[in-house]
Amino acid sequence: MSDEQRDQLHRDGYVLMRQVIPHEWLNELRDTFDAGVIPLHEWPVPRETSIRYSLLDLNDTIQAVCRLPALLEVVGELIGESFFHGQVEGREPKPGYGHQRLHRDMSTQRPGDSVCAIIYFDDYGPDNGATRLVPGTHRPSPDDAPFNPNDESHTIQLTGHAGDILVFDVDLVHAGSLNKSGARRRSLMTGYFAAPLHPMMTRSAHLRNVRMRTDDRFSEAGKLLPTTQPTH
Repeated sequence: MSDEQRDQLHRDGYVLMRQVIPHEWLNELRDTFDAGVIPLHEWPVPRETSIRYSLLDLNDTIQAVCRLPALLEVVGELIGESFFHGQVEGREPKPGYGHQRLHRDMSTQRPGDSVCAIIYFDDYGPDNGATRLVPGTHRPSPDDAPFNPNDESHTIQLTGHAGDILVFDVDLVHAGSLNKSGARRRSLMTGYFAAPLHPMMTRSAHLRNVRMRTDDRFSEAGKLLPTTQPTH
Protein backbone atom coordinates (compact mmCIF):
# COMPACT_ATOMS: atom_id res chain seq x y z
CA MET A 1 0.00 0.00 0.00
CA SER A 2 1.09 3.57 -0.62
CA ASP A 3 1.26 6.11 2.21
CA GLU A 4 -1.87 7.74 0.80
CA GLN A 5 -3.75 4.41 0.86
CA ARG A 6 -2.65 3.77 4.44
CA ASP A 7 -3.80 7.22 5.53
CA GLN A 8 -7.19 6.72 3.90
CA LEU A 9 -7.57 3.25 5.44
CA HIS A 10 -6.98 4.55 8.95
CA ARG A 11 -9.12 7.64 8.36
CA ASP A 12 -12.11 5.74 6.95
CA GLY A 13 -11.72 2.52 8.95
CA TYR A 14 -12.36 0.30 5.93
CA VAL A 15 -11.36 -0.49 2.37
CA LEU A 16 -13.34 -2.19 -0.40
CA MET A 17 -10.86 -4.28 -2.38
CA ARG A 18 -12.13 -4.78 -5.90
CA GLN A 19 -11.71 -8.10 -7.77
CA VAL A 20 -8.97 -9.58 -5.59
CA ILE A 21 -10.29 -13.17 -5.61
CA PRO A 22 -9.05 -15.12 -8.66
CA HIS A 23 -12.04 -15.40 -10.99
CA GLU A 24 -11.44 -19.10 -11.59
CA TRP A 25 -11.99 -19.81 -7.86
CA LEU A 26 -15.50 -18.37 -7.68
CA ASN A 27 -17.55 -21.33 -8.89
CA GLU A 28 -15.76 -23.66 -6.48
CA LEU A 29 -16.28 -21.20 -3.64
CA ARG A 30 -20.00 -20.96 -4.35
CA ASP A 31 -20.30 -24.75 -4.49
CA THR A 32 -18.41 -25.02 -1.19
CA PHE A 33 -20.76 -22.50 0.39
CA ASP A 34 -23.88 -24.37 -0.76
CA ALA A 35 -22.52 -27.74 0.36
CA GLY A 36 -21.70 -26.36 3.81
CA VAL A 37 -25.14 -24.93 4.66
CA ILE A 38 -26.44 -26.78 7.73
CA PRO A 39 -29.71 -26.51 9.68
CA LEU A 40 -29.81 -23.89 12.39
CA HIS A 41 -30.30 -26.47 15.14
CA GLU A 42 -26.91 -28.00 14.30
CA TRP A 43 -25.06 -24.84 15.34
CA PRO A 44 -23.97 -24.82 19.01
CA VAL A 45 -25.53 -21.43 19.74
CA PRO A 46 -28.77 -19.83 18.48
CA ARG A 47 -28.63 -18.30 15.00
CA GLU A 48 -30.83 -15.84 13.16
CA THR A 49 -33.53 -17.63 11.17
CA SER A 50 -33.31 -14.98 8.44
CA ILE A 51 -29.78 -16.01 7.38
CA ARG A 52 -28.32 -19.13 5.79
CA TYR A 53 -25.10 -20.14 7.54
CA SER A 54 -22.44 -22.31 5.96
CA LEU A 55 -19.84 -24.37 7.83
CA LEU A 56 -16.79 -24.35 5.56
CA ASP A 57 -13.71 -23.36 7.54
CA LEU A 58 -11.77 -26.57 6.77
CA ASN A 59 -11.91 -26.13 3.00
CA ASP A 60 -8.50 -25.42 1.45
CA THR A 61 -9.76 -22.85 -1.07
CA ILE A 62 -11.70 -21.01 1.62
CA GLN A 63 -8.52 -20.83 3.67
CA ALA A 64 -6.56 -19.63 0.64
CA VAL A 65 -9.03 -16.79 0.10
CA CYS A 66 -8.74 -15.76 3.76
CA ARG A 67 -4.95 -15.69 3.38
CA LEU A 68 -4.69 -13.71 0.15
CA PRO A 69 -1.56 -11.54 0.55
CA ALA A 70 -3.35 -8.29 -0.32
CA LEU A 71 -6.04 -9.03 2.28
CA LEU A 72 -3.52 -9.91 5.02
CA GLU A 73 -1.57 -6.72 4.30
CA VAL A 74 -4.66 -4.59 4.93
CA VAL A 75 -5.56 -6.55 8.06
CA GLY A 76 -2.05 -6.14 9.46
CA GLU A 77 -2.10 -2.43 8.78
CA LEU A 78 -5.36 -2.04 10.70
CA ILE A 79 -4.43 -4.24 13.67
CA GLY A 80 -0.91 -2.83 13.94
CA GLU A 81 0.75 -5.90 15.50
CA SER A 82 1.04 -9.63 14.91
CA PHE A 83 -2.33 -11.30 14.44
CA PHE A 84 -4.09 -14.57 13.68
CA HIS A 85 -7.01 -15.69 11.56
CA GLY A 86 -9.62 -16.74 14.11
CA GLN A 87 -12.87 -17.57 12.34
CA VAL A 88 -14.64 -17.88 9.01
CA GLU A 89 -18.19 -18.89 8.12
CA GLY A 90 -20.56 -18.43 5.22
CA ARG A 91 -23.58 -16.14 5.47
CA GLU A 92 -26.41 -15.28 3.10
CA PRO A 93 -29.54 -13.22 3.84
CA LYS A 94 -32.73 -14.98 2.82
CA PRO A 95 -35.14 -13.18 0.43
CA GLY A 96 -37.03 -10.48 2.28
CA TYR A 97 -34.61 -10.48 5.22
CA GLY A 98 -31.18 -9.16 6.20
CA HIS A 99 -31.90 -5.63 7.42
CA GLN A 100 -29.92 -4.61 10.51
CA ARG A 101 -29.77 -1.43 12.54
CA LEU A 102 -26.46 0.36 12.40
CA HIS A 103 -24.07 -1.03 14.99
CA ARG A 104 -20.47 -1.63 15.97
CA ASP A 105 -19.16 -5.16 16.56
CA MET A 106 -16.67 -3.70 19.09
CA SER A 107 -13.00 -4.41 19.67
CA THR A 108 -12.07 -6.74 22.51
CA GLN A 109 -9.25 -5.29 24.63
CA ARG A 110 -8.11 -2.19 22.76
CA PRO A 111 -9.36 -0.19 19.77
CA GLY A 112 -8.22 -1.84 16.56
CA ASP A 113 -7.43 -5.30 17.91
CA SER A 114 -10.08 -7.01 15.74
CA VAL A 115 -10.78 -6.76 12.03
CA CYS A 116 -13.59 -8.23 9.95
CA ALA A 117 -13.63 -9.05 6.25
CA ILE A 118 -16.68 -9.79 4.11
CA ILE A 119 -15.67 -11.80 1.06
CA TYR A 120 -18.29 -11.69 -1.70
CA PHE A 121 -19.13 -14.71 -3.86
CA ASP A 122 -22.01 -12.97 -5.68
CA ASP A 123 -22.64 -9.47 -6.99
CA TYR A 124 -24.06 -7.23 -4.26
CA GLY A 125 -25.87 -3.94 -3.92
CA PRO A 126 -28.89 -2.25 -2.35
CA ASP A 127 -31.34 -4.75 -3.89
CA ASN A 128 -29.89 -7.92 -2.35
CA GLY A 129 -28.85 -6.70 1.06
CA ALA A 130 -25.32 -5.35 0.74
CA THR A 131 -23.53 -3.79 3.70
CA ARG A 132 -24.08 -0.16 4.69
CA LEU A 133 -21.42 1.69 6.64
CA VAL A 134 -20.46 5.11 7.98
CA PRO A 135 -16.84 6.02 7.15
CA GLY A 136 -14.63 7.29 9.95
CA THR A 137 -16.86 6.21 12.82
CA HIS A 138 -14.42 3.64 14.22
CA ARG A 139 -12.61 6.23 16.34
CA PRO A 140 -15.21 8.65 17.70
CA SER A 141 -13.89 11.74 19.42
CA PRO A 142 -15.15 12.99 22.81
CA ASP A 143 -16.89 15.85 21.00
CA ASP A 144 -18.95 13.57 18.73
CA ALA A 145 -22.66 13.21 19.35
CA PRO A 146 -23.73 9.94 20.98
CA PHE A 147 -24.10 7.10 18.50
CA ASN A 148 -27.64 6.88 17.14
CA PRO A 149 -28.35 3.54 15.41
CA ASN A 150 -31.31 5.09 13.59
CA ASP A 151 -29.34 7.95 12.02
CA GLU A 152 -28.72 6.92 8.40
CA SER A 153 -27.78 10.40 7.18
CA HIS A 154 -24.09 9.61 6.65
CA THR A 155 -24.48 6.01 5.55
CA ILE A 156 -22.84 4.65 2.39
CA GLN A 157 -24.47 1.69 0.63
CA LEU A 158 -21.88 -0.61 -0.93
CA THR A 159 -22.21 -1.99 -4.46
CA GLY A 160 -19.86 -4.34 -6.26
CA HIS A 161 -19.18 -7.71 -7.79
CA ALA A 162 -18.28 -11.26 -6.88
CA GLY A 163 -14.58 -11.35 -6.08
CA ASP A 164 -14.57 -8.17 -3.98
CA ILE A 165 -13.55 -8.06 -0.31
CA LEU A 166 -14.63 -5.50 2.29
CA VAL A 167 -12.16 -5.14 5.18
CA PHE A 168 -13.05 -3.02 8.19
CA ASP A 169 -12.22 -2.22 11.80
CA VAL A 170 -14.92 -3.86 13.93
CA ASP A 171 -15.59 -0.53 15.68
CA LEU A 172 -16.78 0.97 12.39
CA VAL A 173 -20.53 1.63 12.29
CA HIS A 174 -22.09 -0.73 9.74
CA ALA A 175 -25.10 -2.96 9.06
CA GLY A 176 -26.58 -5.44 6.63
CA SER A 177 -29.46 -4.38 4.41
CA LEU A 178 -32.75 -5.87 3.26
CA ASN A 179 -32.56 -8.46 0.49
CA LYS A 180 -35.46 -6.99 -1.46
CA SER A 181 -34.83 -8.73 -4.77
CA GLY A 182 -34.23 -12.22 -3.39
CA ALA A 183 -31.06 -12.49 -5.47
CA ARG A 184 -28.34 -14.60 -3.90
CA ARG A 185 -25.67 -12.83 -1.84
CA ARG A 186 -23.31 -15.50 -0.58
CA SER A 187 -20.29 -14.27 1.34
CA LEU A 188 -17.72 -15.20 3.92
CA MET A 189 -17.63 -13.42 7.26
CA THR A 190 -14.11 -13.82 8.57
CA GLY A 191 -12.32 -12.41 11.61
CA TYR A 192 -8.70 -11.53 12.38
CA PHE A 193 -7.45 -10.74 15.87
CA ALA A 194 -4.34 -9.38 17.59
CA ALA A 195 -2.15 -12.23 18.82
CA PRO A 196 -2.73 -11.60 22.58
CA LEU A 197 -6.43 -12.45 22.08
CA HIS A 198 -5.69 -16.04 21.07
CA PRO A 199 -6.21 -17.73 24.47
CA MET A 200 -9.59 -16.05 24.94
CA MET A 201 -10.73 -16.85 21.40
CA THR A 202 -9.62 -20.46 21.77
CA ARG A 203 -11.81 -20.90 24.84
CA SER A 204 -14.90 -19.84 22.89
CA ALA A 205 -14.04 -21.61 19.62
CA HIS A 206 -16.49 -24.48 20.19
CA LEU A 207 -19.36 -22.02 20.57
CA ARG A 208 -18.54 -20.54 17.19
CA ASN A 209 -18.07 -23.91 15.46
CA VAL A 210 -14.44 -23.09 14.74
CA ARG A 211 -12.70 -26.28 13.61
CA MET A 212 -9.72 -24.85 11.72
CA ARG A 213 -6.27 -24.33 13.19
CA THR A 214 -5.73 -20.79 14.43
CA ASP A 215 -2.14 -21.01 15.67
CA ASP A 216 -0.46 -19.40 12.63
CA ARG A 217 0.72 -15.86 13.29
CA PHE A 218 1.08 -13.07 10.76
CA SER A 219 3.25 -10.01 11.09
CA GLU A 220 2.02 -6.44 11.04
CA ALA A 221 2.95 -6.49 7.34
CA GLY A 222 0.68 -9.50 6.77
CA LYS A 223 3.48 -12.06 6.35
CA LEU A 224 3.34 -15.53 7.86
CA LEU A 225 5.76 -15.67 10.77
CA PRO A 226 8.12 -18.66 10.38
CA THR A 227 8.55 -19.42 14.07
CA THR A 228 4.88 -19.80 14.93
CA GLN A 229 4.27 -22.33 17.69
CA PRO A 230 0.86 -23.85 18.49
CA THR A 231 -0.96 -22.28 21.43
CA HIS A 232 -2.74 -24.74 23.76
